[in-house]
Amino acid sequence: MNTLWQDIRYAARMLWKSPGFTAVAVIAVALGVGANSAIFSVVNAVLLKPLAYKDPGQLVLINHNYKKIDLRASVSAPGYAYYRDNAKSFSDVAAFGPMNVNLTGEGEPERLQGMSVTANLFQTLGARAAQGRTFSAEENREGNNKVVVLSDAFWRRRFGGVAVVGKSVTLNGEPYTVVGVMPPGFQFGREFGPTGPDLWSPITFTPQQLDPNNNLTSEYLGVVARMKPGVSAGQAQAEMNSIADDLRRQYMPGMDESNWGLLLTPLDEFVVGQIRASLWILLGAVGFVLLIACANVANLLLARAAARQKEIAVRTALGASRWRVVRQLLTESVLLSLAGGATGLLLAMWGVDLLLKLNDNRLPRASEIGLDRNVLLFTLGVSFVTGIVFGLAPAFQTSRVNLHDTLKEGGRSGHAGVRRGVRNALVVAEMSFAVVLLVGAGLLIRSFTRLQQVSPGFEPRGALAMMVSLPANKYADPVQRAAFMRQMLEQVRALAGVKSAATITTLPMSGFNQSGSFGIEGKPTPRGQDSPHGSRWMASDDYFQTMGVPLVRGRYFDARDTADAPWVAIIDEAMARKYWPGEDPLGKRIAFEGTAQQPRWREIVGIVGHVKNEGLEGESRVQYYIPYAQRADSPNLFVVVRAEGDPASLAPAVRGAIAGVDRDLPVYRVTTMEQMVSDSLAQRRFAVFLLGVFAFIALVLAVVGLCARADAPHVVAALRRLGHRPADLRRDSAPARGGRAPRLLRARAPRDES
Repeated sequence: MNTLWQDIRYAARMLWKSPGFTAVAVIAVALGVGANSAIFSVVNAVLLKPLAYKDPGQLVLINHNYKKIDLRASVSAPGYAYYRDNAKSFSDVAAFGPMNVNLTGEGEPERLQGMSVTANLFQTLGARAAQGRTFSAEENREGNNKVVVLSDAFWRRRFGGVAVVGKSVTLNGEPYTVVGVMPPGFQFGREFGPTGPDLWSPITFTPQQLDPNNNLTSEYLGVVARMKPGVSAGQAQAEMNSIADDLRRQYMPGMDESNWGLLLTPLDEFVVGQIRASLWILLGAVGFVLLIACANVANLLLARAAARQKEIAVRTALGASRWRVVRQLLTESVLLSLAGGATGLLLAMWGVDLLLKLNDNRLPRASEIGLDRNVLLFTLGVSFVTGIVFGLAPAFQTSRVNLHDTLKEGGRSGHAGVRRGVRNALVVAEMSFAVVLLVGAGLLIRSFTRLQQVSPGFEPRGALAMMVSLPANKYADPVQRAAFMRQMLEQVRALAGVKSAATITTLPMSGFNQSGSFGIEGKPTPRGQDSPHGSRWMASDDYFQTMGVPLVRGRYFDARDTADAPWVAIIDEAMARKYWPGEDPLGKRIAFEGTAQQPRWREIVGIVGHVKNEGLEGESRVQYYIPYAQRADSPNLFVVVRAEGDPASLAPAVRGAIAGVDRDLPVYRVTTMEQMVSDSLAQRRFAVFLLGVFAFIALVLAVVGLCARADAPHVVAALRRLGHRPADLRRDSAPARGGRAPRLLRARAPRDES
């Protein structure tokens, strides 16, 4: 131990004597270790940490799976009841669905994100309330369900952390009793959207909703199940396949066996599956940065070795073994690396905050990302290993001294050629790693640039969007909802600076989607084949003009398309090509309402351009539109305003106009369409930015290593032959011996050995 302490003190003195060399080496290591620690903190929180539930590996999601159209759908209420009652692989099966509500009463009206859940959801997840309780089975019955459990974040934000259990809150105009508050770590629902829910409330089912003869394909529920101990995911999937066959034979005789089934997805795979590969790629990229940093510092150590040949020779002459010299040199490199790691940890702290801000918390489990014990241990381990890696070769090279030649020549070494070869190899390695990152970043940037040039199918510039939701107790009737829409649009269209305004139930790139199957008159679906399927939206008149969606043929919706008028629809050009190839769809009829025996036909009166509803990447489903006045069954409305000037400046006036119609309605998700399109590219932009930054860091480190090599004796000699004065060379060149890189290191260079 005393010997180790002596090595550490001596190493510290030697590094202190060469502040220029030490500073550059520490900075190089800090950049490499800091980048790795920052990305590892994300990987650790998102991929490596188990989900914050009891035995999360036993939790799976159940989905209806339409295989031919690659659609993973939600589950119907009768489907949930059937799986709960018949599946033997699960100890608990719970259902949940969206419950977005308006909070009124004290303070400003506020739109809350909530979930309707079966009472056993918390038991299924293994979660308990921090205050109060969760739900009882009786509270899943109509009349007993006016209770809520609050999230910790919402409780603190809205109620200031004061006792709230037993108190009443007004949701959608009705009183609900707060029965519990969940602990801070519980955020179930965050897995399915950009933010976690503010509250949970019991869901209720009527006997009609649970009837598999009527509602088996009315799919709106999420279902989570806990597998029994000892049951594997494969065994559970096999049982659910059998249950799906039974259900299909009993209640869906016309459904093709090869199309419809049940799919189990581990909950953690659902949460992080889409981003797993990207995060591992980023961790690999920063691994290249660390390797370049190691090669860089190793090169600096080799350059410095020439100046220490005489010192090492003297120590060897005084009896120091080669292992003793190697240990001393490795101690110096590890000390350098630990100092760089400590500095890198500070960079990582700043980097993690920057990553979260750049990504706007869109990463799954973003609230869990931070520098915890695992990240600290990772940083310590990487720093130590880095010190060994970049110090090993220089240590062995430096310790190989010929006492007679070294002392006789005053520091010259017979190993200069070997050392030069190693340094050249390190520079080549640095540049190779940097080129790999630069090429990868360049390809990603080019792909991203092309993606930005893709047309979304509408004109985002000059458009403002926001959302309102009509509470069921106040707008229970479609006539009431349609009347509200008309009054609101009249008020908004009358505002100064507004060119046009419209509503739609689902806005492109908003993260929402509505879809459904439909029938085509004269084209019955053959038995065993899928019915036509597409995205279905309810829009007001002026919607297409306001959004800038081009009309291909026919007409737009207008004031004549009322509830009493003939039923009409507008389709997009992709739907026209797919289902009427070589035909004109105008005047043809489709139906998704009514019964198979008596469908409610709608005449196609227009064909519009295809809209990239789900983002600029990939293909969106075919789309058809219905006048909202003819089917006002959705309480959620996006309001779109086309402005004459800056659309964002109209937001306060539009809010006021909506409040003039109903002052209790909160207006939320206020944004410009340009911002919405930009947000749809956020994950891709995030990856491009990070890889670009890492490639730039790698290039800088590689250039520093190359410059440190530029003072090789043959380069200096060539410059002298070209007329450069020795004083200029001493000032401007980069004598790597003694650890000096251009204008970065300031140690005195020895003579021509490298």
